[in-house]
Amino acid sequence: MRLFLDANILFTAAHNPKGKARLVIELGTQGYWELFSSPYALEEARRNLERKFSHTLNDLGTLQHDISLVEHHADLAFPERLAQKDQPIFQAALACRATHLLTGDLGDFGPFMNQPENTFGMCIQTVAEFLNNLG
Repeated sequence: MRLFLDANILFTAAHNPKGKARLVIELGTQGYWELFSSPYALEEARRNLERKFSHTLNDLGTLQHDISLVEHHADLAFPERLAQKDQPIFQAALACRATHLLTGDLGDFGPFMNQPENTFGMCIQTVAEFLNNLG
């Protein structure tokens, strides 16, 4: 499996070392799946951490070493109603051939959750959904 981590997953993993987002990253470093994100997502996570939990910026830097960063490609497809600010996230996930895009952004990605038939074969889920579906 190839997991693409949205900015809010990186943010949560950095400031909550005992949470599910951090567990996903730890399991990825153990070889259970491949981890990807983008410079765009990383920068958004960094900005939000600076504002809310600046003392965890070093944790984000450490986590970054375990995640392959991929650029988005503006010529790649995205779901028609996806918010413009989230299009680079989706396109980067497609660019790395992610099987899953993990996000906590239910407002923008919610309509596309668990519908790979509408998201070019990629499953968009929350971390909790992803872990629950591992069964």
